[in-house]
This record gives sequence, C-alpha cells and structure tokens, in this order.
Amino acid sequence: MAIGVSVLVVGGLVALAAPTVAAVHGEVSSWAVFASTTNPTNPPASEDDPVAENMMDELGEGYTYVGNGTVIPKNTPAGCENPVWVHTGRMSASLGGQLIDQGERDLAAGSPGLDADGKIVTYTVAPGDALSAIGDRFCIANTLAIATVNHTRTIQPGEVLLLRPDESIPWVPYYNPDDAPAGYQQIPYQLAVEAMSTAAHAGDLDAMRSIFQNNLIGLFPNPADADIIADALEVGELGVLRQMFA
Repeated sequence: MAIGVSVLVVGGLVALAAPTVAAVHGEVSSWAVFASTTNPTNPPASEDDPVAENMMDELGEGYTYVGNGTVIPKNTPAGCENPVWVHTGRMSASLGGQLIDQGERDLAAGSPGLDADGKIVTYTVAPGDALSAIGDRFCIANTLAIATVNHTRTIQPGEVLLLRPDESIPWVPYYNPDDAPAGYQQIPYQLAVEAMSTAAHAGDLDAMRSIFQNNLIGLFPNPADADIIADALEVGELGVLRQMFA
C-alpha cells in the first residue's frame, strides 16, 4: 500500500509533515531524569517507522533520517556522512542522531563536554567561536537551533552550550510558547526566559522563583505549560532547570 507523505523542502533539506515532539510530563517525580535512565536519541528509519522507511526508499542513500519526520541530505554540513538535527517542539527538545567531534578548527576551537558514557553533551565556547563553525564541527545540520536550545541570541567565550538535550526533561521554548496567539507579547516573554536561564546557571533558585511569579507565569496561553515549570521550581532540581532554561 502506498503511503502518502507531505514534504517540505527548505534549503535542500527535506522534512516530512509529522507531529513535533510533545511529550509533556505531568508530574516532576515521573521524569526519567530522576530515575537516572538513559534515553536513546531519535532512531534511524526502521520497520517501526513505516513513513520514514518509505521516504528513505524514495530518496535513496544520499539522505539520512534524523527523527521526528525529518530527512536531510548526507554531507550537510560538508564532510558529515551522518549529520544530526536538533529538534524543538512544544515544551521539548531532542537530538536526532549521534554527535561526532570532527576536531578543533578556526571559529570552533572550544572543548566538548562528555557524559558518563563518553557521549558529547555540551560545548564550551572559545574566544572567536561562531555558531556556524560549531555546527560544522559536530555535524549539526540546523546550526541556528543551537542558539535556540540555549535560549540565547549570541554566544560568549566560556559559555557552556547544551548540544544534546535529555529527552526526558521538558524544555521551555525560547521565542514564544507554541500556541502563542497573534499579537503575543514576545519580547517580555523572551526577556523573562533569558533571565530564568541566567539565574538557573547561577544556581539561584530564589531568583528563578521570583522571575517566574512576577514576569513569566502569566505569559503562557496554556496554564499546563506554566505548571510544568512551577513543579520543577518546587522540587528545586537545578540539573532539570538548567536544561529547561539551558
């Protein structure tokens, strides 16, 4: 049976029309991070994903599937046989594929940070670094998503960037909530999120709680999204909050 697929092509990248990651957790205590589990990255096309498998069959071996209904050309960036894709969705962020460090280079001379399994998770920015070069170094096809995941418009030397989000932890959208209506107060929301990020990395829970109550809580069209943040602030787990506001 033929499978119908809607395809969006942007700059040579092919994205299937599929739902974004939207696994919003209702109870902080149920998040897998508290159970110290390891979450796999988005899998390649397989028999468990017939739409992706069908798309890969049509496109051929010059493409790779990076999860969440997204197919991109290989060697994007150049020299990357298996590029990866940073996915962001409603209160969620994830990585499709495995990060590979292709080595220091001009504009990307910083240091990667590894988890207990030796997988790349973060990157410490060096003087003169540029997002495009960082993306090339780690084979990240949608480089600008690095800034989005890290709730920033610029990068600074010494800044630790999250490259591989933990899929078990909710992530707060940077520019505006997913269901923001027309005329939404984007600038107040974005400034509040940036302030939450700064406080999270400073380990200042009191400041985070104050910013949330005074500046952010009322800017979520869906109160359930604000409740997720409120629950995390109540528990006070900085490791979780630092990804939510990376």
